[in-house]
Amino acid sequence: MPKSYSLDLRTRVHAFVEAGHSRRAAARHFDVSASFVINLMTNSAKRGSLTAKPRGGAQHSKLHPFRAYLIKQVEAQPDITLEELVADLKDAFDLTVHLASISRLLRDAGFTYKKNASGAGIRTR
Repeated sequence: MPKSYSLDLRTRVHAFVEAGHSRRAAARHFDVSASFVINLMTNSAKRGSLTAKPRGGAQHSKLHPFRAYLIKQVEAQPDITLEELVADLKDAFDLTVHLASISRLLRDAGFTYKKNASGAGIRTR
């Protein structure tokens, strides 16, 4: 992911445009895109600040409200499969999810799945 331009550059570009130069001239002078300068000036007028807007943020899964339910199901039956969890969510809450989503949630909750010598697996935390 690209980084935001520094506040120093933003301040110099803003001062250059405020001194009477065009936005496109400022882009050529500072070797940045014209859209950056245009957006900088528009946002500084709206927000009153030259700082970059926050980037990224927390990703929210549609499984988040069902996290406790899934953990309870796995703790009650450690050898439950992801397919069974998908079917369980469909039956209990009419929620359709992908196996990878459940796997990611369980992995983030600290669960692992290990096979033993006989090939049977067990989910542990």
